[in-house]
Amino acid sequence: QVQLVESGGGLVQPGGSLRLSCRASGSRFSSYAMGWFRQAPGKERELVATISSGGFTYRADSVKGRFTISRDNAQSTVYLQMDSLKPEDTALYYCAARLEGTSQYDYWGQGTQVTVSS
Repeated sequence: QVQLVESGGGLVQPGGSLRLSCRASGSRFSSYAMGWFRQAPGKERELVATISSGGFTYRADSVKGRFTISRDNAQSTVYLQMDSLKPEDTALYYCAARLEGTSQYDYWGQGTQVTVSS
């Protein structure tokens, strides 16, 4: 079992930055791949970025060059650095954990709201 708690969301102006954090507890963090997802009102949840247990990363085309995912295994934390934010980035952001070697994200946080508006 893994428990995930996100933080760092808020209201920011277009062009601004935020850093989301997701702290994990309950199991060996370094054995899990981690992902950030988001869901805007009226839209389906979408994958934003992932990082494997070995540090390999993936980012959706919509956030490449603006968002960076990283992890600190000693702190059992995954981060999402978001720069050059746009109004279309407004969404509820979730982190999720997937045991390496499996295909499904089984553990989810409660989400943190990001609103980009002037």
